Amino acid sequence: MYSSRQINLKPLFLIIAVSLHSALCMGQAGKTEITKWQHDKNGAVSITYDDASRNQFKGALPVMERLKMPATFFVITGPIKGSKYQGKFVGRPVQEIIKESATVLTNDQNFLERCSAAGYLGFKGTISYHTKAGGLYDSGKKDKAFKMMDSLYDKVRNGDFQPGYEPCPEYKEAIGSTWDDFRKDAAEGYEIASHSITHATMPGLDEANIRYELEKSKEDILNEMGPKYTFSAEVPYGYENERVMQIAYKIYPALRNRMPEPWLKEIDRASKQTPGTTDKDYIQWQRGGTTKTPLPLMKSWVDTAANKNNTWLVLVFHGIDGLGYEALPHTLLDEYFQYIKSKESQLWVATFGNVTKYMREREDAKVNAVEKNGKITVKLTCSLDNKMYDIPLTLKTYIPPGWKRVKIQQGKHSRHPSITKDEKGRFVLYQAYPNTLATTLAAY
Repeated sequence: MYSSRQINLKPLFLIIAVSLHSALCMGQAGKTEITKWQHDKNGAVSITYDDASRNQFKGALPVMERLKMPATFFVITGPIKGSKYQGKFVGRPVQEIIKESATVLTNDQNFLERCSAAGYLGFKGTISYHTKAGGLYDSGKKDKAFKMMDSLYDKVRNGDFQPGYEPCPEYKEAIGSTWDDFRKDAAEGYEIASHSITHATMPGLDEANIRYELEKSKEDILNEMGPKYTFSAEVPYGYENERVMQIAYKIYPALRNRMPEPWLKEIDRASKQTPGTTDKDYIQWQRGGTTKTPLPLMKSWVDTAANKNNTWLVLVFHGIDGLGYEALPHTLLDEYFQYIKSKESQLWVATFGNVTKYMREREDAKVNAVEKNGKITVKLTCSLDNKMYDIPLTLKTYIPPGWKRVKIQQGKHSRHPSITKDEKGRFVLYQAYPNTLATTLAAY
């Protein structure tokens, strides 16, 4: 039988709930994880520019400097004053190739040689044949590519071109910058990365000429900027040609064209796909702003990255203020970048190279945390080359319920982070470099 007097069970339930919560927090104490993105943000954004056209630095760079936003510039190194390496054909004398073309039509055996030489036959106006034929060849339209080469060499033999050399439009639009300019930009936190020597269409090049374009561009950057800026590259026109990629992977650690990581899902610029569910840790979502892209749509890309927890939005821009491919006004970029800036509490805005390094370090790293004698000792290790992979990882360590303030000691350096709370308990966030001294956390 129940008593006619009601028993108030609320205090008992409250005691049980508090006890369970305390036990849970105690169980979490010392637990340490590497956050998915630096500073425990929801997602990441990288602003990238191709070609290094003059107006990128006259129009877009001042906007980013004012907003203190980093970016990556994939630069064509040939036009930069002081570069050691310029465009050339690596192979036998071009006069032999021209002479042979009179009796042997272009085919699978000789196409790459002829297309590689096309811009260096000693005449102006031939580079466009290389660009178009290389694109046709990459898309599987080999017969059209062969006919284009036959047409070019016929015209060369007939004297239809003016003597001289003329590079592609992207090359000419980049003339004006100096290595001193790029060193200044790098000192402000901008990533300078390779976009080849001449902006060649690499699916139309043979291996020797692909290597020349990529390796010598890297060598100039190394000599002028240092090894830090030889990490990232973009093969021109965004090609993902398998033969080209396999060569390029051996020269640069990170390509924006493609990153075949087992833990990364890639969505390229041409895809209409949006980030959805995936069993991979990360999604790289490339989007290209063009003259046909409405600003609200561009802003929605930012919102998507901010509202998920696994998406890296890689923005690709080319022309600015009337100069270059799909040139956008810097005033539009100003409004767009201000919108990205307003989301910085949710998004980590960083260079292409730094986000790549963070993800790879996180995927490789191991963290070991031990709570003993009122202290938590955290050791972070990683097998990657720490001269190349030099980005600090963000650690999240849960602390005991009784700790009111926390002191973090890393060698001679100490800090006092704020304490935050989530459903698992109270924690602190801090930065740590792998393979350095252990980090110690203690109450004070």
